[in-house]
Amino acid sequence: MSGAVRDPIDDRYVPGHGDRRYSVRHYGLDLTYAPESNRLSGTAALSATAHTKLDSFVLDLASLRVSKVVVDGKRATHTHKQGHVTVKPKSAIRDGKEFEVVVTYSGSPGPMRGLDGEAGWEELEDGAIVASQPHGAPSWYPCNDRPSDKASYRIDLSVPTGYVAVANGVPRTPQRGSGTLTYGFDQDEPMATYLATVHVGRLVTQDDTQDVTLKVVSSAKHVDSAHEALRRQPEMIAFFERVFGPYPFRAGYTTVVTDDALEIPLEAQALSIFGSNFMTDRWDHQRLIAHELAHQWFGNSLTLTTWNDIWLHEGFACYSEWLWSEESGGETAQDWAERHHRRLSRMRKDLVLADPGPDKMFDDRVYKRGALTLHALRLAVGDDTFFDVLRTWTDQHRHGSVTSADFEAVVTEVAGADAAAILHPWLRETSLPSL
Repeated sequence: MSGAVRDPIDDRYVPGHGDRRYSVRHYGLDLTYAPESNRLSGTAALSATAHTKLDSFVLDLASLRVSKVVVDGKRATHTHKQGHVTVKPKSAIRDGKEFEVVVTYSGSPGPMRGLDGEAGWEELEDGAIVASQPHGAPSWYPCNDRPSDKASYRIDLSVPTGYVAVANGVPRTPQRGSGTLTYGFDQDEPMATYLATVHVGRLVTQDDTQDVTLKVVSSAKHVDSAHEALRRQPEMIAFFERVFGPYPFRAGYTTVVTDDALEIPLEAQALSIFGSNFMTDRWDHQRLIAHELAHQWFGNSLTLTTWNDIWLHEGFACYSEWLWSEESGGETAQDWAERHHRRLSRMRKDLVLADPGPDKMFDDRVYKRGALTLHALRLAVGDDTFFDVLRTWTDQHRHGSVTSADFEAVVTEVAGADAAAILHPWLRETSLPSL
């Protein structure tokens, strides 16, 4: 990895991923998957731009086998060790040059381990899902795996007849082959690598033609329970558009429900994944439906630049749960804030919200303290100004990469420097401020 320009914060959270010497504009993935053998094969075409002279560069790819790499139409040499494909093109790529990389690869994908556990491709009893946050994208395709390197995607996935494939983006009409169907998707809005996903199974789709297209994808046996549990999603989207701004993705929003029970749900871009065990009317499950939907604004349209700012995803999505509770006739955001403030006051004060460290990256205190940070700002500036801050935030940075400092700048712009100063102890001190 010598010669790569590295971000030390990124490396602490997701060590060894991403090469800052270049960025990717577009991924074209042409894949074939056999569920019975968990066999994946295909090509990945990357359109990239060099940010310095490149005698070589690095792609992230885990255990799959690379058979060929072509750079600008010429066969390149490569080595594949410890999750890194080091590519040496025939001639050096000059600074600022746009170049094309095509990687042919295959194998049996599976989740890859990181500091926070396993993520990535997961074989199910009859199919597969991909949940890559934060480090699992290289489990199924070669990429420049850093969250700030957002790109557009084309995903074409061939599966045996009888199976259905779902991925990010606007779907194209499936193409029938000899015993296969190829499902195509175009994700035009830029997307971080970890948010790219595919799902394969014996699935059926329920469509709901709202202003934002809603789809629910599940097996036939979970159609009724999914319809009932997700029936308030149109109301959630209408409410979130009112307080956050327009829904950010042309593809609409798809909810995938797996037959397998999952430990937690997880969002991808324009799509979320739930185990069938979450398909109930219980508040503990309804709040998660609101939480994953809110990530379409906070996490997917606005994506952290580096993983230390995970509160910009999880704190905002957690606060969205409280807002939906208030909107839907449940407990108010003030009720939730007081409850969780009391709870955090009894816990250890060793977490810095704007840089919790890789061992606390998904600590529940990041979620709750992040939500409390937003509620404290709301109490200080009032509802009109607070929601103006949120709408300005999502509008100014739509489809971009963001930091805590960017959010503080928007607060200063909309609400003033005194309001922005309220954020500092919440974000950068370990003690718990009062409400």
